[in-house]
Amino acid sequence: MMPLAKMRAIAAKSSAREARAPRELALVITALLATACGRMGVEFLTLFAFSSENWRRPADEVSLLMRLFVSSLQKEVGKLVENGVRMRVVGQVDSLEPDLRGLIREAEERTAHNDRLNLTICASYGGRWDIVEAARRLLSHGGGQDLNEQSFCDQLAMGFAPDPDLLIRTGGERRISNFLLWQLAYTELYFTDVLWPDFDVKELEGAFDWYARRERRFGRVDSGSPA
Repeated sequence: MMPLAKMRAIAAKSSAREARAPRELALVITALLATACGRMGVEFLTLFAFSSENWRRPADEVSLLMRLFVSSLQKEVGKLVENGVRMRVVGQVDSLEPDLRGLIREAEERTAHNDRLNLTICASYGGRWDIVEAARRLLSHGGGQDLNEQSFCDQLAMGFAPDPDLLIRTGGERRISNFLLWQLAYTELYFTDVLWPDFDVKELEGAFDWYARRERRFGRVDSGSPA
């Protein structure tokens, strides 16, 4: 197992075909992995729960996803508080149902002072939407003249977090599907056929071991580049 001091942030994206997998079990796995990442020294864990494109799914499926999101927040927030996890939700939150928005605000407030792990849930989120919104904010604040990578990054929905060191994509897909497009420029991409409900702590450790064997150069050619 790799030492995790060099890996501050990871992100995880499931596959659309995993919608057929048991959602209740998937929520349990999410809570389990968040706790495990906190124990392993990961500081930032970002999960892609619901994309802006997912609104195109059948209405009954979207409704089920929203209900499960509500029940998950109601059941799991206390555990997040106990385990020192700070939770944030980023995306087009205003498009979510009012009851869900209220639970999100409550969860964010209850966990605001936790610092063991920063858990971010991307809901009604898309990478292209994120980039466009960041550009709009910069222009509305008159920041276009002093535009640079950092000033732009600060306006992104995930501007408070470092770029992910590792992306885990479950469910057999081999693409990033409009997830954190700006932030994944130098992220190591780990693809697995394992479905999210089956992605347990052992699978997580396997992904970390794979990451440990990667040589991160950030565009350089020397083998001594920092990781």
